[in-house]
Amino acid sequence: MAEDQIRHFAQMIQESQNIVFFGGAGVSTGSGIPDFRSAQGIFMQDSNYEFSAEEIISHPFYQSHPKIFFDFYFDKLVYPEIEPNLSHTFLKDLEDKGKNVTIVTQNIDGLHQKAGSSQVLELHGSVLDNYCSQCGTYYSLKDLERDAQGIPRCPKDQAIIKPDVVLYGEMLDEETIRQSIQAISHADLLIIAGTSLNVYPAASFIHYFKGNDQVVINQTPIISNHPNALVFQEKIEQVFQSVKDLL
Repeated sequence: MAEDQIRHFAQMIQESQNIVFFGGAGVSTGSGIPDFRSAQGIFMQDSNYEFSAEEIISHPFYQSHPKIFFDFYFDKLVYPEIEPNLSHTFLKDLEDKGKNVTIVTQNIDGLHQKAGSSQVLELHGSVLDNYCSQCGTYYSLKDLERDAQGIPRCPKDQAIIKPDVVLYGEMLDEETIRQSIQAISHADLLIIAGTSLNVYPAASFIHYFKGNDQVVINQTPIISNHPNALVFQEKIEQVFQSVKDLL
């Protein structure tokens, strides 16, 4: 990657106070969690079922085939032992330096919070949060009790405990949308990383950015309509490490 681009990125950070990081699945691949749409992604893998991965993680499928849904869910989407990587810790470091950093993430792994970031907006929810579908009781991931079929059940009423993640066919949380758009619209610097910008409505939120400085980091090409976008077709951790050395 070009040294002048890295220096420019570092200067953007130094001159910005309100920073928004808009991240997708590529942020967590460095921790060992596969993304969805790359050649090695979850959607490209053999699901070992007669259904596609996209079909399985939909709300109608969750309702009609809970055993298959949860088999796939716990096998492919839940990684309780995974640790944050530099893509996560770099943002916490910026916060420690006094920057106002808001993270708008499409990921459901909770790694930004695990890294210590304090302002994280999870557009698609989190595997760490779970609620009884009948009585609404909250359960953490480690507190889930699964029946003989592997389906998590509420001890109070035996109803299914649903992960607080947004499945295909479900709406995003309106308050999370509002806070995300507000943060993006007030940002001095918007960093877009690890996302193909193919998932809507989340991808449309970046159009609310009104600032002058935008950085895009993704291993596969994506198009930015921002006139001053600084684009890196690299791994996020490599870019962040190079910038970190200059801050």
